[in-house]
Amino acid sequence: MATDNPVKPSTSVSAQDDLHRLFLGRRGISLAALVLVNLIPVFGVFYWQWDVASLVILYWSENIVIGFYTLVKMLVRSPIGGIFMGTFFVIHYGGFCGFHGIFVLALTTGEMPPFMEGEPWPLFFVFAQLLFDVVAHVLAMAPPDWIAGFVALFVSHGISLFVNYYRGGEYKAQQSKDLMTAPYKRIVVLHVAIIAGGFAVMALGSPIPLLLLLVALKLVIDVWLHLSERRRSAAAPKPVAMIP
Repeated sequence: MATDNPVKPSTSVSAQDDLHRLFLGRRGISLAALVLVNLIPVFGVFYWQWDVASLVILYWSENIVIGFYTLVKMLVRSPIGGIFMGTFFVIHYGGFCGFHGIFVLALTTGEMPPFMEGEPWPLFFVFAQLLFDVVAHVLAMAPPDWIAGFVALFVSHGISLFVNYYRGGEYKAQQSKDLMTAPYKRIVVLHVAIIAGGFAVMALGSPIPLLLLLVALKLVIDVWLHLSERRRSAAAPKPVAMIP
């Protein structure tokens, strides 16, 4: 006796669709930008004589870029509520990244530069002032090629913001409270690995193969985090859009 069996799409076709979206769609654009910007430290190691301090401090500075775009996302998601939540984020995240930056500088350069010697900012904004002073110190001692790497990070995350968050509609699935916690999760996953790797490289005198291995570790984790975020955004329910 014949039965009606619905035709199921083949696994190979589904896999091809996933690969098409990953490498040829909007996700491919942001993924390509992410990979390219993560290859800049390779040139830094070979042609600009970057050491482990240059790499680890550059990877720390990416937290500042992510914090900036997180604030932008909050304002896009909810212009009014984003102001209040964004203010709290600047204070809390600023202090967190500021202390993290001091730790990274002390770890990689062996010195503890003075911070917050001027007039303190009012109330809890002193934590944002700490981050401001750390960033100013890093930029003051950084060579032009390192600045170029930092600007490239800024551009790469800007591309992802446009093609994924805005054009891709990810803003419809994310609340401000979720946006606030996302950077911390990334810092924990990425920088525990990077700092541990940096310790190993410094212990062995920063040979080029180990520096390149550190770059490869950062690239692999970055790609994994990027794709994980895209999958979570695609699977999340879409609430009513706040913007067209």
